[in-house]
Amino acid sequence: MSKKALIVWGGWDGHEPEQVANIFKGILEEENFDVEVSNTLEAYADPEKLKALDLIIPHWTMGEIDKQLVNNVSEAILSGVGLAGCHGGMCDSFRDNVDWQFMTGGNWVAHPGNDGVEYLVEVKHSSSALLEGIKDFKVVSEQYYLHVDPAVEVLATTRFPVIKGPHSLNTPVDMPVAWTKRWGLGRVFYNSLGHVANIVSMPEVSLMMRRGFLWAAVGKLQYSGLESPNYGASGNGNGRIYSGMGDSQ
Repeated sequence: MSKKALIVWGGWDGHEPEQVANIFKGILEEENFDVEVSNTLEAYADPEKLKALDLIIPHWTMGEIDKQLVNNVSEAILSGVGLAGCHGGMCDSFRDNVDWQFMTGGNWVAHPGNDGVEYLVEVKHSSSALLEGIKDFKVVSEQYYLHVDPAVEVLATTRFPVIKGPHSLNTPVDMPVAWTKRWGLGRVFYNSLGHVANIVSMPEVSLMMRRGFLWAAVGKLQYSGLESPNYGASGNGNGRIYSGMGDSQ
């Protein structure tokens, strides 16, 4: 039986969300996924439909979202559905929703030099084989500076600073480019590359995304039979575990 994936695209047109969504759709169909593509956030409105998926791919930049829709996505990922995406389409989606940032593992804060910066992506050795065989490579694009969840497992980094800015007098830092994390039973994969479609189409980047999609989509299978964590925003006595996220609601 084919795995089921949902791609939701929209937001700022500068990230070419429709074109990127079509690239992702092609990758998934090559891997025998049944793919639904939507250009409305109402695609997140049915929590039971989301829980029946294997993978959710958001590609929506700088938008606003109803809190209940984020809760629906969160509940699906908690149950084992995978979440995977790239660039601002996943980690600059909803700047006023910290639950989204907590779930995805980070949030964009700057790209010194804007588009057209040449920088090196360094693949890291970790417990994950996701990027095995991919060598360090250069890209000319936006170099994302992110605020990152320290719980993520970093798969690739880039060194700052390349372009001078208010950050330049700090010690040089290795900023995560790609990572994985867990959200309940769900697997989360993120790649900061992908400013526009031609960057997503680079062999190294498209391979990173393909492997990330496949890795994230096996969460339900790996944890089948386990009960999904029942987290709530508040301790209201109904058996839900207080998540500490109530202040963000």
